[in-house]
Amino acid sequence: MALRLVSDFDLGKDVLPWLRAQRAALVAAGAGGGGPGVLENNYESLRVLNVERNGNIIYTYKDDKGNVFFGLYDYQTKQNEHLYTFEKDLQVVSCSVNRERTLLATSLVQAAKEGRRNELQPGSRCLTLLVEIHPINNVKVLKAVDSYIWVQFLYPHVESHPLPENHLLLISEEKYIEQLHIQVTREDGNRVVIKNSGHLPRERVAEDFVWAQWDMSEQRLYYIDLKKSKSVLKCIQFYADEHFSLMFEAPLDVSLSDSGFKLVNFGYDDLQDQEKLSKHPTLCVFTNHTGSLCVCYCPNFDSWEQITYSVLYFHKGHSKTFTATLGRVDSRVTKGITFLSLDYYVAVYLPGHFFHLLNIQHPDLICHSLFLTGNSEVIDMLPHSPLQSLSGPLVLDWCSGKLYRALLNQSYLLEFLWNTRLDCEKLALLHCVLSCGRDPRRLEAKIIQWISENISACHSFDLIQEFIIASSYWSIYPETSNMDKLLPYSSLLTWDTEIPGITLVTEEIPLPLMKVHSFKGYWEKLNSNLEYVKYSKPHLHYNNSVVRREWHSLISEEKKGKRRSTVYVRNILDNAIKVISNLEARNLEPRLTPLFQEEDNHQRLLMGLMVSELKDHLLRHLQGVEKKKIEQLVLDYVSKLLDLICQILEASWRKHNLHPWVLHFNRRASAAEFAVFHIMTRILEATNSLFLPLPPDLDNTEKNEKVKFSIIVRLPPLTGQKICRLWDHPVSSNIISRNHVKRLLQNYNKQPRSSMMDKSSFSVEFLPLNYFIEILTDIESSNPALYAFEGHDNVDAKFVEEAALKHTTMLLGL
Repeated sequence: MALRLVSDFDLGKDVLPWLRAQRAALVAAGAGGGGPGVLENNYESLRVLNVERNGNIIYTYKDDKGNVFFGLYDYQTKQNEHLYTFEKDLQVVSCSVNRERTLLATSLVQAAKEGRRNELQPGSRCLTLLVEIHPINNVKVLKAVDSYIWVQFLYPHVESHPLPENHLLLISEEKYIEQLHIQVTREDGNRVVIKNSGHLPRERVAEDFVWAQWDMSEQRLYYIDLKKSKSVLKCIQFYADEHFSLMFEAPLDVSLSDSGFKLVNFGYDDLQDQEKLSKHPTLCVFTNHTGSLCVCYCPNFDSWEQITYSVLYFHKGHSKTFTATLGRVDSRVTKGITFLSLDYYVAVYLPGHFFHLLNIQHPDLICHSLFLTGNSEVIDMLPHSPLQSLSGPLVLDWCSGKLYRALLNQSYLLEFLWNTRLDCEKLALLHCVLSCGRDPRRLEAKIIQWISENISACHSFDLIQEFIIASSYWSIYPETSNMDKLLPYSSLLTWDTEIPGITLVTEEIPLPLMKVHSFKGYWEKLNSNLEYVKYSKPHLHYNNSVVRREWHSLISEEKKGKRRSTVYVRNILDNAIKVISNLEARNLEPRLTPLFQEEDNHQRLLMGLMVSELKDHLLRHLQGVEKKKIEQLVLDYVSKLLDLICQILEASWRKHNLHPWVLHFNRRASAAEFAVFHIMTRILEATNSLFLPLPPDLDNTEKNEKVKFSIIVRLPPLTGQKICRLWDHPVSSNIISRNHVKRLLQNYNKQPRSSMMDKSSFSVEFLPLNYFIEILTDIESSNPALYAFEGHDNVDAKFVEEAALKHTTMLLGL
């Protein structure tokens, strides 16, 4: 399927066998009870509670007496560890463990069983505890209140040594979040205890919010509060010490009620009715390492025929609201919509109905995102369990207790690319497959094979051109920030064709207001993206128009005998030599095709100018990158463009088992030669508008004239005639004249003429030719509109004379 879910953890495989082994060991030892392995038939109580930043997974289960056990699965060692047992029949709301595994925080509520006495403190519904577990020692009550509490330890980026202070978030159902500062000390060697447990300093982090999301990987808290009935998204970044900062505020045009309350990624939540939960708006925030910031939002379902969802691309300054037709009107929507983060993409899907792969780096054109609906095999193979995107590629299936890494299935998407019919899907899949970045050389070979077999099957865009631009972009983009703003991503600037099954509305949105003035890491990249949206009009994407002007100027000066400075020209030619050297280094075997190997000064000038102009472009706009690195990036990029052209031609050459220099023009072409020649013309067409270096047009020496003429006569007649009209040469004029005469005489019926032409305009001594020209002129005069000579005002009598004399001479063997 399009999504590949790589299993990282499975309760049934990674925990349950260990629990059973523990129980068996206790039974064999004659233990009476109370140990972590004492489970009878209560395995269904086993469930995941939380996933910490380091990948460790906290789970809980109950024994036959209802005692609550907490366990931890170490993501690195793949080992299980018993943390703590709470010997009361309670239900776990939330649980978190600090990085050193010395403290455990949990909140519990009364188990929903009839006849049970209240195990909690009088007047309280939820008990929040902090437990010393290294070794198991004191239990401190943090809160005993009538509202639910969720807990989360912070995991700062620090060295491996133990921290003297831990920080714990408490998230209250009463719509406030506070941070507790917990100092610990070591006693009696290795025993860790809470220092000054009677008074733990705390501070408010947020309040009056209606929605909150925790990003455990980046240690960020996103939350929404309502100000004057308007939703405002805020983000708090937590740091290694107790310091935290409000990073930005962004207005949201989404409908949220102040009576609602929704938490995302704060652990398993089975306290809310799942059916009611599916009726609440779905909202989540996704970021990635490039500085993107997306808010995905889906309001309540109000129709069984279509669904509306929005993605706010804050890093681009606009939002897109999509309305998707549900693929099967007879199938009701029983599960909510799913949003998943997939690096450069966000997946939006509704099992059994549709799948939308949104390009978040380049969201401007809908054709760069993949949308599938209806009875597609891709739709049927989507996961039907509700998945929760945790952070980055990690997703959790709370129901089954399985943790996955969600990735794009490159091989499946490549196979889908071969079989799809729609241009919009071909375009989206091409970019999607290239973005995966795994084994690029092998991937390019497969795409080139697909291009060669579908060269004429694409009507909305040029396959070769799009592949050359996209593949070159992805070969450079991951190396340096901001390349998406400076290098072309696609050959297309607009897309007006409708995408079946979906419509969209694009709107500008207010940019987030950054609340700090010093940025590092992700925040520096996000701020750079926002600054670009504010001030960079028009776009800064590089194109070869400057190269085209300069190259034509150099060639023109050369023809007129003028010369630029020797140093300037030498630097340009040196650039070309570096590119050619880089090209040769990419290939261990000699090429079959002689592209870029000939000593062609004009071609090398163009190649060197590309390097020179692109380097100047990047030096102007790429801040904070060393000049040497930019020079290498430019060299790699230009070499990649030209290498892809060579690869396409080489693949075609090898496919048809042709040898070097096989295209001789002194015999009839084979089917294989014609297929390769067709690919060559398509490469020329694609690269011409990109103004990439290819061998320039042949001049009119006797040898080159024969080559050009032999090419023309091998072309389909209509194509050959069109080329003749473009080639200003006597041979071309000869062909045009003969075709015109043939056309005139095809339907000629000899009739008596009432008048003769003015013979004074012709001084031809060959009388049969005089008579022949007279007939042609007479036919043209009889119906000028029908027999108009294409490309000329009238028949060039001189050319007709020469053609006729030459043809007669050949027929007579003279």
